[in-house]
Amino acid sequence: MASPGRKAENNPLTVGVDDADPDAPVLRVAGDLAFTTAAPLRATVDRLLAGRPAQIVFDFGELLFIDSTGLSVIVHAWREGQQSGTVVRLRSTPRFLTTILDMTGVRGLLDRPLPAARTELTGPTAAPAASA
Repeated sequence: MASPGRKAENNPLTVGVDDADPDAPVLRVAGDLAFTTAAPLRATVDRLLAGRPAQIVFDFGELLFIDSTGLSVIVHAWREGQQSGTVVRLRSTPRFLTTILDMTGVRGLLDRPLPAARTELTGPTAAPAASA
């Protein structure tokens, strides 16, 4: 979080995408991830998840500040990834972010495995559908 007297948006948010591996794009997040700066990151996350990569990686090596809105972008990525089969990973997390992730339980969310792939039975061996 911010130190007393520090305005959360002192350092503009920058988001860079390294998509050299389209199955595991890396989002490099730098500056202050806060209510007033989070929208571009969320839009980038949504764009990347639409491509259904195996994983997306948030690189927070240059993150200076995060508030609850910034944290919600991480949770949003995880939730959407759970539905589309994309694992969300974090790397280079500063100590303050690690503490926040632990305190809020977000680290536990990120550690959850993807749901098992749902397979539909088709063809002559398929069980008949239940009727209501």
